Amino acid sequence: MAESETARLGARIRAYRTMRRLTVRALAVEAQASPSFISQLERGQTSASVGMLRRIAQALGLTVAELFSDEIEVGHRVVRREQRPTLPAGPGVRKFLVSQRPLRGVEMYAGELDPGASTGDEPYTHGDSQEIFLVLRGRVAVWLGPPGESVAHALGPGDSVEYRTSVPHRAVNDGDEVAEVLWVVSPPTP
Repeated sequence: MAESETARLGARIRAYRTMRRLTVRALAVEAQASPSFISQLERGQTSASVGMLRRIAQALGLTVAELFSDEIEVGHRVVRREQRPTLPAGPGVRKFLVSQRPLRGVEMYAGELDPGASTGDEPYTHGDSQEIFLVLRGRVAVWLGPPGESVAHALGPGDSVEYRTSVPHRAVNDGDEVAEVLWVVSPPTP
């Protein structure tokens, strides 16, 4: 990679890291690299392997191709329902990314849970951000807390619950119709 390309790549990585509100150390941990390597890469003083670029891109919520795109700032973006990226979410659960990459200060997901379906048998965590779970249609129980100590919050249409993503959580459709929900996370979590 030419020196100017290396410098441009480093500047883009720094810009995306800043948008995600990640420190150099936090990005290094997520990408399984040293903070000094990330710092040198951002200053254009070193290059990275394809494997390392994949880990950095994943930690930033991007694809490797997006790391090489000069279009960091974008204008208005419309996402049609049928064009939303689908994320794996388990049997009976459909989860769609509403906010588009590169993720800035917030990420949003729309979801559908079939009757009896859940986000998993065990509660999960991801980072330490603020999360809001909003029920649009149906009935959902949101369990918060570690296994054995978790508390269920019964939510109906228009109800929401707010919590830290570091708190173990899971959602279960305990109604008899498909539940439509939104997850809003700020700042985005890896």
